[in-house]
Amino acid sequence: MNINIRGDKMAVTDAIKTYIKEKIAKLDKYFDDPSTIDAHVLIRSKNNKDTIEVTIPAKGFTLRAEESNDDLYAAIDNVQEVLERQIRKNKTRLNSRKNEVPDISFTYIDVDIEEEEDSQIVKRKTIETKPMSEEEAILQMELLGHDFFVYKDADEECVAVLYKRKDGNYGIIYSK
Repeated sequence: MNINIRGDKMAVTDAIKTYIKEKIAKLDKYFDDPSTIDAHVLIRSKNNKDTIEVTIPAKGFTLRAEESNDDLYAAIDNVQEVLERQIRKNKTRLNSRKNEVPDISFTYIDVDIEEEEDSQIVKRKTIETKPMSEEEAILQMELLGHDFFVYKDADEECVAVLYKRKDGNYGIIYSK
């Protein structure tokens, strides 16, 4: 697995890089061809808490986990365990859809907005999606660990927002 590590307003030492690569490399066993997979790791520190965010876009799905801790090494251990748990939890669903899932790719464009006194929007993202079924959208949302997911519905041929309800079920909003 190719691991890209960067620090947000902090220096990443060789010892930290080595430890991260060692931990994330343990996930290689879950991929057919790990050499084609890129893992993006972001490390930041705020208020004496170290946070590590790992995103692994793979063919048909994206794994994402974020962990914070007072100790960076503990956060690294935790994020690796969370990713491994996500893979194991969804392994049968991923394997059953392996041949059915089209190549889904997202392009996120971060636009930095200058802070103004009256401004409420602090970040904008543009996504490009390929059509997918509701079940695939649920799988994507769970793998990302988000409460909502925007996608292009293959059946309705429109943009849809899938969200997790307070009762644990899902809801969908279609745009017509």
